[in-house]
Amino acid sequence: EQPEEIPQPAPREIFQERQKITGLPLYFQGYLSVRHSRCQEFRVYWTELRGTTLFFYDDKKARTYSQKLDISSLTSATNVHPDENSSAQFILMLSNGELELKANNCECGKEWKGFILTVTKLSVPPDESLLPGQLTRMHEVLEKEKKRRTMPNDCSSTPLNRKSPPSSPLTTMPACFYAVSRQEAIKMLEKNPSCGNLILRPGSDSKNYAITIRQKLDAPCLKHYKVMSKGTSYVIELERQVTLPSLQDVVNYFVNQTRGNLKPFVM
Repeated sequence: EQPEEIPQPAPREIFQERQKITGLPLYFQGYLSVRHSRCQEFRVYWTELRGTTLFFYDDKKARTYSQKLDISSLTSATNVHPDENSSAQFILMLSNGELELKANNCECGKEWKGFILTVTKLSVPPDESLLPGQLTRMHEVLEKEKKRRTMPNDCSSTPLNRKSPPSSPLTTMPACFYAVSRQEAIKMLEKNPSCGNLILRPGSDSKNYAITIRQKLDAPCLKHYKVMSKGTSYVIELERQVTLPSLQDVVNYFVNQTRGNLKPFVM
């Protein structure tokens, strides 16, 4: 259940790891409920606005984002009437579709909308209901974003030590990716066998990835495979290395090699 208290910043260690992975400055963060235009239900994420990209984390303490959304093509942000719980709801209209967002309360919703408009339109919105402190922070973010865009080669947007997954409208990772440890992945597979038997997760070094599988042969069998990020490709550490262009191709490789006996884990 979504916490009611105001979210506190993530611990410094997690912040530094996310900074290294995303390569973008953090402008605003907090819980958001997200719904695609094609979905019926909202899903709660710990969300970070970095540059002109929204990064969605399954958990506040997760080091690796599960999805991201480039909002630089934003055309409008339209309010939806508050619901009975006084949450703030608005729709982002993008060139490739729309996304519905819902904040904890109206005050938080105004901030989210304000910061999103500031970084995408390079102008602080003239909203008379914003508090002086909020407007000051938005002006500070505006100056940082203008400076970021004028940097040579925009080096601040290039992740360090790790390749960012290829972009799509929202889902940038395979559906079976979860920001969990090896032990957490094992528990998920053991407790939910009907959901699948293959999980893609961050590697133990937080720079690469790993595949955890659970097959039922004579007895349940657990295996783990390293997936190394090499330039624009991914290498599966097998007896004979397999190089593939994307993480989705990595998942498909395991599924195809087992003739469908392995199925991506999706809750």
